[in-house]
Amino acid sequence: MPACKTISKQTGASCKRHRVETVAYTYWKYKSIPREEITLTTSVNSRDPRVKRTRQLLLQAFITLVEERHNLHSISVQEVAKLATVNRATFYDHFEDKYALLQCWMHQKFHQKLTSQFPASSTLQLSTLHQLIRSVFDVLALFRSYVKPADRQYEPLFESVLQQELYALLLRWLKQVPTEAPLQEEAGETTAQVISWAILGPATQWSRGDQTVAAEEMTRRVLRVVIAGMSPLTTVT
Repeated sequence: MPACKTISKQTGASCKRHRVETVAYTYWKYKSIPREEITLTTSVNSRDPRVKRTRQLLLQAFITLVEERHNLHSISVQEVAKLATVNRATFYDHFEDKYALLQCWMHQKFHQKLTSQFPASSTLQLSTLHQLIRSVFDVLALFRSYVKPADRQYEPLFESVLQQELYALLLRWLKQVPTEAPLQEEAGETTAQVISWAILGPATQWSRGDQTVAAEEMTRRVLRVVIAGMSPLTTVT
């Protein structure tokens, strides 16, 4: 896509449209790519300790800028590279573009939250499912506090990241559920997809609104629907 260089009033609308189209293109470009495959370009060895350190420097620089500004759109590759004490070429060795870095940061942030709350030993129970749904509401509320109106264009990217992480955790839980008739792989994957969106949809709408209904009440409502939807396949206790 061509670079957006327009500043004048006459071309301001096309500049804004370009930004929206760019993010939409990026969303579909990265939507189905696993987390571990979008963080690094092919020009570096992901197992090299130096590569890992540099990547963390870039991520930390980005996090610092986000926390300072609460404005994703205003952060540039040059600023991230400068704060990480590397040059632009090094940045592009590790990330294809700013959006790959943004998605990596989102994945890392939510993945760490899920890992801390739900260790490998966790299973599909009423309590863990309730906690998972509440976590999504909390994360979305936090995300809103980090963004400005101009950052709304990144919402599809962020929601895609949340859905992928939810799907992975739910699928792991479903595979561990003891049943008389083993759950077919296709059925498990489809169920995880449906549940992840059933959680994310209401949480997203809630976070975009005035949040007159408390997060805990919304969590209980979503939980009832999810449990009812899963009842033909498995019983959650």
